[in-house]
Amino acid sequence: MKNLLFITIVLTIFTSCVSQKKYTAMQNRAEFCEGNLKASKNERLLLETNLANEINRTKNLEQEIAYFKSTNTNLLERLSDLSVVSKSGAENIKKSLEALNQQNKYIKDLTSSLQRKDSINLVLVMNLKRSLDNFDDEDISIEVKKGVVYISISDKMLFQSGSYKISIKAEEVIGKIAKIINDHKDLDILVEGHTDNVPIATDCMADNWDLSVKRATSIVRLMQTKFDIQPQRMTAGGRSEYLPKDTNETVKGRALNRRTEIIILPKLDQFFELLNPPMTNTGAE
Repeated sequence: MKNLLFITIVLTIFTSCVSQKKYTAMQNRAEFCEGNLKASKNERLLLETNLANEINRTKNLEQEIAYFKSTNTNLLERLSDLSVVSKSGAENIKKSLEALNQQNKYIKDLTSSLQRKDSINLVLVMNLKRSLDNFDDEDISIEVKKGVVYISISDKMLFQSGSYKISIKAEEVIGKIAKIINDHKDLDILVEGHTDNVPIATDCMADNWDLSVKRATSIVRLMQTKFDIQPQRMTAGGRSEYLPKDTNETVKGRALNRRTEIIILPKLDQFFELLNPPMTNTGAE
């Protein structure tokens, strides 16, 4: 408006100096300039408003970006923690599975070994009974007890009363047993002597301990020297009167208690190895 007033004053001053036509042209031009000036002001105002809006929008975007950055950082930290937990958990699970697999293998091996042992025991019992079927069952009994084969031979078949010298008939029995034992060279033999509770004392034997041991060693020696059973497979032991089968109060009971037992075993080192489970490492501290 000030510019228009200035132009009007100038035009008034020069009105007297210029013609009406020139005056009119100058006035129109002044109005045109004023219109352009107003348009420029409006455009500037619009530009300033748009700029302010853009600045506010930029600020909002920057705030959103900062929020997302913060959120992403938290997520990454949580994912990192979860990753660590997952790795640790996976490692523990892996170790547990390995331990279970090892135990499962041990159980399978043990079951397989026990089944094999039971099969061997069955074959041994069948072969022994077939080989010894012409002897009186009262003098020889064959049974599976505690997972191993027991051959119990009466005292009267093997020895004279109070003696550890093997009879000729006994050699036939031991020979048949030895033949079957030699067919299973992966088995060991334990020979145990047993007596009744009647005391004994001679120049050669102090008591029933001596008698039971000497009878066992007589059987072992015969198996080694006459029937070629390897001595490292055999063990001789005396149990004296302390593991009776029956009462010692009767004649029949004492006769049952006087016996020699030949026990056919798996090799002791293999047997104990079989019973020991494998060591496992679960990673626990």
